[in-house]
Amino acid sequence: MTAVESRPAGVVLTPSPGGHRPFGARVKAFVALTKPRIIELLLITTVPVMFLAEQGVPNMWLVLATCFGGYLSAGGANALNMYIDRDIDALMDRTSQRPLVTGVLTPREGLVFGLTLAVVSTLWFGLLVNWLSAALSLGALLFYVVVYTMILKRRTAQNIVWGGIAGCLPVLIGWSSVTNSMSWAAIILFMVIFFWTPPHYWPLSMKVKDDYARAGVPMLPVLASNKVVAKQIVAYSWVMVAVSLLLTPLGYTGWFYMAVALLTGGWWLWEAHGLLNRAKNGATGAKLKEMRLFHWSITYVSLLFVAVAVDPFLR
Repeated sequence: MTAVESRPAGVVLTPSPGGHRPFGARVKAFVALTKPRIIELLLITTVPVMFLAEQGVPNMWLVLATCFGGYLSAGGANALNMYIDRDIDALMDRTSQRPLVTGVLTPREGLVFGLTLAVVSTLWFGLLVNWLSAALSLGALLFYVVVYTMILKRRTAQNIVWGGIAGCLPVLIGWSSVTNSMSWAAIILFMVIFFWTPPHYWPLSMKVKDDYARAGVPMLPVLASNKVVAKQIVAYSWVMVAVSLLLTPLGYTGWFYMAVALLTGGWWLWEAHGLLNRAKNGATGAKLKEMRLFHWSITYVSLLFVAVAVDPFLR
């Protein structure tokens, strides 16, 4: 039994004063509050949309300003998420080493840091990009912190479905940063990410469902069988692939994007149905191989959005 598992439910480690930690460790902890690896994925969906909106190479200063503002905004949202969830983070192996759990930083420091990034990122977007992008950025932050973290996460198995809207908004921010407007192309890509998020995250949740169960978080794999979860994954996957194919018939992309969308989408569906078949056959543990789809989902969205960026140059 691990140290986390032996801790009674609801008991949170009392952080040691953050000021007693080495400066370098505290800097790393503040960076960790922003969840840099997750932000990398958000930027993968932001920058290519800017190329599509520009139908070529956008202003590089604008790209940098949008990426930095996006990092600040998402980082603020993630820091506030860790502040709110520090009690359940202490109960899960996957999150037990986060800075507000280990005591490298105090909860007050996490809260002030998150709020500061929220304010600075909004002003950054408004003053250096445009106010539409600033509004979308602030909306994404508030949706993630209030709607997902504070309302949905601990109450419903649909938490990641509707909470995932926050992760879709960087697509709209990328488009609006170039055009200061909206477009059906941006909305279609928004919907791709919306339907991508549950089948991306549920395989990981299947892997660590004991963590969520111990913390009392009602993720779908905690409440339903692997077979039921896999059926949901397949359903969302088919809709996601279908939506991804709309861009070319509507004239926003050409043959290159369509080819990539068909090939990567086809492989996704193969993996999703493979997971369903293994679940139907009663596979558990390592034999379920649920992480295959999780890892492919990251590759899929990366390749699809690279195609979004490259396509304008081949039309």
